[in-house]
Amino acid sequence: MEDADVVETAGSPACGDMIRLYLKVSRGDGEDVVKRATFESYGCAANIAAASILTEIITGKSLREAWNVSWKDIANELGGLPPIKYHCSILAVGALKRAIRSYYARLGQEPEWLPKDLTIEERQTLEEERMLERLYSGYSVRIALPRGEGSEGTRP
Repeated sequence: MEDADVVETAGSPACGDMIRLYLKVSRGDGEDVVKRATFESYGCAANIAAASILTEIITGKSLREAWNVSWKDIANELGGLPPIKYHCSILAVGALKRAIRSYYARLGQEPEWLPKDLTIEERQTLEEERMLERLYSGYSVRIALPRGEGSEGTRP
């Protein structure tokens, strides 16, 4: 999406599961609403499905409503995921929460509903990214983790 208001990424190209989320946000009547949401996904079918269903769920919702989407909501909407694929829905929600934080950081705003501390999905996403960075740091080719343009507090 060329006119996205915010673009954020979660995951690592090292393991093949990565989601880049693009949001177009409409401001009006005191709310910021997801007008359009698109994604790029690198990885398995579960990762693609999680990112796709996330964009369907959040389009038309306020950012506050979108913030409350959980990885379990994504997994349930997909009809369930095997435990080994839970991380795909966690990455999707991690990218969303990262994007929402980034959007408000660019505006210099901190809505009262936006928690100061990272959520469990955000922490799990960071943990997975850091683990993969450590795992692959011993190889001669360094794999840089993708980072969006969010605030420093939302990334490793």
